Amino acid sequence: MIRSALMNVMTSAALKAGRGLKRDFGEVGNLQVSVKGPGDFVSAADRRAEKTLFEELSKARPGYGFVMEESGRVEGADASHTWIIDPLDGTTNFLHGLPIFAISVALEREGQLVAGLVYNPADDEMFVAERGQGAWLNNRRLRVAQRRDLADGLVATGVPHLGKAKEHPQFKRELAAVMARVSNIRRLGAASLDLAYVAAGRFDAYWERSLQSWDIAAGIVLVREAGGFITDLDGGADMLMKGAVLAGNEQMHRGLGDILRAA
Repeated sequence: MIRSALMNVMTSAALKAGRGLKRDFGEVGNLQVSVKGPGDFVSAADRRAEKTLFEELSKARPGYGFVMEESGRVEGADASHTWIIDPLDGTTNFLHGLPIFAISVALEREGQLVAGLVYNPADDEMFVAERGQGAWLNNRRLRVAQRRDLADGLVATGVPHLGKAKEHPQFKRELAAVMARVSNIRRLGAASLDLAYVAAGRFDAYWERSLQSWDIAAGIVLVREAGGFITDLDGGADMLMKGAVLAGNEQMHRGLGDILRAA
């Protein structure tokens, strides 16, 4: 595990926010039977977790700016540092009582991502990475999977939801092309965990479009520090701006990229 002061700050904030999410997650099942449904409750859980992260990180690093899913951008006196936060990635899973969701926290320093954390309170798995310090799951060092053949690869992606109907035709073309070449495909419903699982070697590769910076910032650091390759879908480094990502080891990244571009 990384013992730096920065990572201590990040893990402490995530654990505190995670305790609240875990408590709220335990109540979601009881709300499924209500007429109103659990949607408002989950939104409140999301906001509470973000408030905790904001307060804890602001206290530990005064002046740092923030980019947050719920509250947007908050400028800080220190313009060189920005926290990028998703307090509840996998909201739909949370809403339905599926224990696949995460807190995602990344730090950008002078335009470069230098640290990332992805924490699932439901199973207490905490993925962390800091530039030059490697990627870790709890106390275990992570490396991306070493499989080279796409036919052996387990690949993750995200399926565009009903509100992104315009993206369905392109996604269907890509999915059909990838399905014909890989062992199988998975869809977790939480981009931060998809990237964490690539870093951990659980997935061989991952691609997705129409993402936000807070979905992927922490995962980018994890994949890089686990020895993986991660780019936008054009092979560039504009993942945060374009909201698209392609990750894996060198061979899987190259092979999957070729398939997607051909599709």
